[in-house]
Amino acid sequence: MRGKLLFLGGLAAGFVLGARAGREKYEELKATALKIKESPTVQEAAGVVQEQATRLYSEGKTMVTDKLANSRFAESDLGQRLMGSSETTTTPAIERDVLATTGPSKTTPSGGTSY
Repeated sequence: MRGKLLFLGGLAAGFVLGARAGREKYEELKATALKIKESPTVQEAAGVVQEQATRLYSEGKTMVTDKLANSRFAESDLGQRLMGSSETTTTPAIERDVLATTGPSKTTPSGGTSY
């Protein structure tokens, strides 16, 4: 019985000491990650990647819209609603859905997109 209690006491002490050491390491890693995230180099790279993604999205959207507009799909009711041909909508449904999930984009004075 004494051996079991000694074992459980050692286990509890090891758990407490390990938890403290683990928390310190976690805080150290968290601080390092925050420094990297706030680094001007990383921020600049993130801006470049975001601009490229926005450009690729716009090009892809234009390409798909053009292909759909020149197909029989555009003549269907669904195609007209998606393409924004209906008199009741001012923004195509595809664009409305994207705006609903991402919100309107903001442009910077330089003309680039800022999120």
